[in-house]
Amino acid sequence: MRSLLYIGILLCGFSCARNAPCLHPGDLLFQVGETSEMTGAITAATGKERQLNYSHVGIAVRSRGVDSVLEATSDGGVRVTALGDFLARSARIDGRPAVTVMRLRDTTGVAAAIERARKFIGQPYDYSFRPDNGKMYCSELVWESYLAPDGSRRFPARPMNFLAADGSLPRFWAELFAGLGEEIPQDIPGTNPNDMARDPQLKEVARYY
Repeated sequence: MRSLLYIGILLCGFSCARNAPCLHPGDLLFQVGETSEMTGAITAATGKERQLNYSHVGIAVRSRGVDSVLEATSDGGVRVTALGDFLARSARIDGRPAVTVMRLRDTTGVAAAIERARKFIGQPYDYSFRPDNGKMYCSELVWESYLAPDGSRRFPARPMNFLAADGSLPRFWAELFAGLGEEIPQDIPGTNPNDMARDPQLKEVARYY
């Protein structure tokens, strides 16, 4: 019995609190963020009616023995965040964090993906939402880190959309790109948490809500 317990701990890789999901390193945590202008702009542009609209995604890791999330955030760039802090800033569904845990159906190469993601720690947040500029937004971090055995990216890039369902441009995006002095990267290939969460390569394994 003790041997089986040890095996279970090794397979899980994370401490599993009672009534909480047992995470595996490399799981993806899709989050509905607390209400903010940026969160609203993201979900307005990428959300699907009658579906949970995610505004953020992070990678489950262990850091110094603590359950953590490797993520790219607008207020800290690419960093490692304690899992509890990540959950605390989520929106709530019946008082619980609006976070869904997804796992690749084929976990080959996940350990290597985590190591690649760690190399981006310290990069600033990518407000420009453009590839290969030395900056990262949340789903771009996952896109750059998770590779297929042949070296190609496991998640597809699709034309990005910054317009709301009615075709209008949320004020947040208009003011952001005006301040950057850049054109809005409408239709430039990229990623977003909503599309990534619905990729058939992933399966839902747990919810915090």
